[in-house]
Amino acid sequence: MIRTVGLQKRYGDTVAVAGVDLDVPTGSIYGLVGPNGAGKTTLLGMLAGLRHPTAGIIELEVGRRRVAVLPDTPHFDPWLTAWEVLDLARTLVDPGIPRERSDELLHDTGLEEAADRTIGGFSRGMLQRLGVASTLVGNPELVLLDEPCAALDPLGRREVLDLIARLRRSATVVFSSHILADVQEVCDTVAILRQGSLLFQGPLEDLLVGKAVPRYLVRLRSDATQVAASLRHHPWVTGVEERGDLLRVGVESLGRAEEELPGALAAAGAVVVSMGPEAASLEDVFLEVMA
Repeated sequence: MIRTVGLQKRYGDTVAVAGVDLDVPTGSIYGLVGPNGAGKTTLLGMLAGLRHPTAGIIELEVGRRRVAVLPDTPHFDPWLTAWEVLDLARTLVDPGIPRERSDELLHDTGLEEAADRTIGGFSRGMLQRLGVASTLVGNPELVLLDEPCAALDPLGRREVLDLIARLRRSATVVFSSHILADVQEVCDTVAILRQGSLLFQGPLEDLLVGKAVPRYLVRLRSDATQVAASLRHHPWVTGVEERGDLLRVGVESLGRAEEELPGALAAAGAVVVSMGPEAASLEDVFLEVMA
């Protein structure tokens, strides 16, 4: 759906995006992650056609009229109602779209009861959800979302993430977020940016497998402090974190842990409730890649 070659954006002597080569598969949900100032918003702006690249090539598989963009802080005229905002967006994109589409999106984003309220009194979270609904009202083929869940409470985040997940295969979604758990939940492809450069791009499963430090989670019924102290003496243990009755045991490899950990726990007098390898999270891998 999207391919860029050597995409660059400079502001004077400052390089915001440094020669990025993106490859966004059609029908994917593609997550852009990186610290503040990594270039995520600038990159999305260039993909949307709102900022001109200093150098490089952008290739889209669809026309600009089939692209919809949600900025990180959407703004609307405060005297309009939520339904009027959506109906205006629908009319501007394609008057042939049934009006029921606005009602459907108000329901999907949890704004159905606020449909006839003027948005001047909306919270930022409500405005964010209205922005998502306005972005999707025209049934776009490419959706660019900049921090779509940033201002939402847990319920609002849940509704928006479910909405994004339902777009898989019917549209291609690129969204940036600093909430790494959200990216891990809905994205199948991830790109990590730092200081405008692309550190990683590919399927999420490729990033998670083998990247983070291998760990075992061990839940105990016995004294965790004593067991942790005993485990730290083993050369194949890289570290032990205590969280109440739960130990996170860093190991040289999961294979070595399978061989050694049960005996080491027995020797320490541990009463084990459960144990197993810890699945890598995107946050763990992100911190490792950025180190």
